[in-house]
Amino acid sequence: MIKIIADDKIPFLKGALEPFADVVYLPGKEISKEVLKGADALLIRTRTKCTENLLKGTTVRFIGTATIGFDHIDTGFCDNNNIEWTNAPGCNSSSVQQYIAATLLKIAHESGFKLSDKTIGIIGVGKVGSKVEKLARALGMKVLLNDPPRARVEGEANFHSLATILFQSDIITVHVPLNVVGEDCTYHLMNEKYFKKINKGAFLINSSRGEVTDTTALKKALASGKFGGAIIDVWENEPDIDLNLLKKVSIATPHIAGYSTDGKANGTSMVVNSLCKHFNLPVKDWYPENVSPPTIPEFTIDAKGKSDEDIIREAVFHTYDINADDSKFRSSPSDFEKQRGDYPLRREFTSYRINLINGTGAVRKILEELGFKVIV
Repeated sequence: MIKIIADDKIPFLKGALEPFADVVYLPGKEISKEVLKGADALLIRTRTKCTENLLKGTTVRFIGTATIGFDHIDTGFCDNNNIEWTNAPGCNSSSVQQYIAATLLKIAHESGFKLSDKTIGIIGVGKVGSKVEKLARALGMKVLLNDPPRARVEGEANFHSLATILFQSDIITVHVPLNVVGEDCTYHLMNEKYFKKINKGAFLINSSRGEVTDTTALKKALASGKFGGAIIDVWENEPDIDLNLLKKVSIATPHIAGYSTDGKANGTSMVVNSLCKHFNLPVKDWYPENVSPPTIPEFTIDAKGKSDEDIIREAVFHTYDINADDSKFRSSPSDFEKQRGDYPLRREFTSYRINLINGTGAVRKILEELGFKVIV
């Protein structure tokens, strides 16, 4: 029987592998070299840094992270030492789409503008960025895309330079992996040089990795009054975040953009299935049984006298209260990890059915493009 060390905060995991493996659950920060001796596999989140220092001399032959990102894994060391590693690409892309939808609709409403009159620049158009692109187009926004790796493969026609994105966008949202070296280095991609090029009054959203943004430069830019505001879900040096930056941003959340219940279930499912395939365990297409409620949640929206954007805002806010996350985080930023570990149930758009009264075909189409099931 194989031995697995697993982060005890990976949702839905407990009980999934016990019939076939000896599973030891520990807080991510307590996973050490000593703990890994005799272990065959390691299941983690971003808090466990799988470096040579941690892995060398252990018996680990498989690492699975239940997250999109994998910058916390020394993939070079793993590849050179016969350690298979896997992540969960795209697992929470719809969750981040939901977070960005709530953000866009909140800042538009509070700032008194229509999203259909604005240009959004999307930096990084992978699985998450593509979902955000779909959202923005459904909302009628002008969309500018920046993704150098895709542009090299697909051609430049559908992509714009970073300078163009910064200069022309009213809202800039970042969805890149953290690359600290190389042609596509994203460490401090958002720095003082680029902040000087940003369109005056623009909003910046970062839900990718904290280190993509230079904190000192961002604080300086916010203090200058050039920004319309910043929405920050990811922070440098998490969980020890910069409290001065926290005070300056428009919306602050503790790295939970991708924390929908559906996204968590997807991530866990992907790493469990990869592990079972690697060790030839008798499990195939595993998915948590206790994710979906017995009936689809349903709510009613009366569209009479409301604009399309008002209706969409009402629908999105019914599924996700971003104000609550912002308020809770600001009131107790030292509880960063606890708020993530104890994050409440949040279902994605596809888990809801809307009874739309007095709605047009156009707004129904938008809601359906976002994933809602609409009945009239």
